[in-house]
Amino acid sequence: MKKLVLMFGLTALLFFTACKETSTAQEITVIAPEEVYNAVTNSENLQLVDVRTQEEFGEDHLRTAQNICVTDDDFKEKVAKLDKEEPVYLYCRSGKRSAKAAQIMKEMGFKEIYDMEGGFLNWESQGLQNKE
Repeated sequence: MKKLVLMFGLTALLFFTACKETSTAQEITVIAPEEVYNAVTNSENLQLVDVRTQEEFGEDHLRTAQNICVTDDDFKEKVAKLDKEEPVYLYCRSGKRSAKAAQIMKEMGFKEIYDMEGGFLNWESQGLQNKE
């Protein structure tokens, strides 16, 4: 009888944990600057985040981007105001800080995260427009 109760309990536990929905992104997608360009060009309400410092952002940035610096202490607080259910596009100077930001946002439960490969330097080397 004890074995039967134990097996039933383990089965129920396995059932509930197997059916548990995860609320975090399955993966972070690294995309080419051209794909970001297409997304920016075709959407007015795109969540585009420049994770560089305010000084770097002030020098030059993509026109519709908002600046939320990943190295600031309040980064998590600021990105928490974004819609976790909608895609988020990230970029920095070369790709390292945006990868860090993407990982943080994944852990926070963002569902769809796109990280621009090579950052703003790659964007410029491709000769793409849509800058301030």
